[in-house]
Amino acid sequence: MARTYNEQAEPNGAKTLSDQAYLQLRSDIIHGELQPDEKLRIEHLRTAYGVGASPLREALSRLTADGFVTAEGQRGFRVAPMSEADLADITQLRILLEKQALCQSIEQGDDAWESRIVAAFYQLEKVEESEERDPAEWEIRNHDFHEALIAGCSSKWLRRFYGILYDQHKRYRNIALSTEIPRDLHQEHKELRNAALARDGKRACDAIEQHIMRTAEITLKVLREEAHREQEIA
Repeated sequence: MARTYNEQAEPNGAKTLSDQAYLQLRSDIIHGELQPDEKLRIEHLRTAYGVGASPLREALSRLTADGFVTAEGQRGFRVAPMSEADLADITQLRILLEKQALCQSIEQGDDAWESRIVAAFYQLEKVEESEERDPAEWEIRNHDFHEALIAGCSSKWLRRFYGILYDQHKRYRNIALSTEIPRDLHQEHKELRNAALARDGKRACDAIEQHIMRTAEITLKVLREEAHREQEIA
């Protein structure tokens, strides 16, 4: 069955077949529908996504530039692998960029920026305090909250590269979210909101670093446990 692209998942929609393929492939890689190192065969993708070969190749080239896919010369494409080293690299770069964007937002943000944070946190809080939290809804609200925090940053390049790293980190964060390791995510988000609204740059930057590092630590633990199980099976 061919997959259908849900335009509501992207505010701007898919403008071309290549955009459609790019957005759906990217989403499937981030959420683990396409596994690390999985071979991406054009013929299979044509059937799965209902898109022609040319748009798919263009989409895969864009995903290669974003780091979600690796090109193998004449041998085609694969989903980018995941590793401890890659997690550490992405985590440190995301912390660096998000702290910079957050500091700029605190310095430059106006009343509308503050209102956006309050509104985004309210929507996130409703999901986090729900007895039956919807993971998909939480992912959307979490993204909106982090976007609100840095919405006052005026650097388009900083925002662009941050967006790529956020999604790269999401590949690993989905692993952390699947565990039962105790964590008070809601309290972490509340501290971020309070620090940002207080215009306390140091407190906000410390909070975001701890928040991201906590995710990385949990993910690393899961990756090592999975590697250990694989070694025992082998």
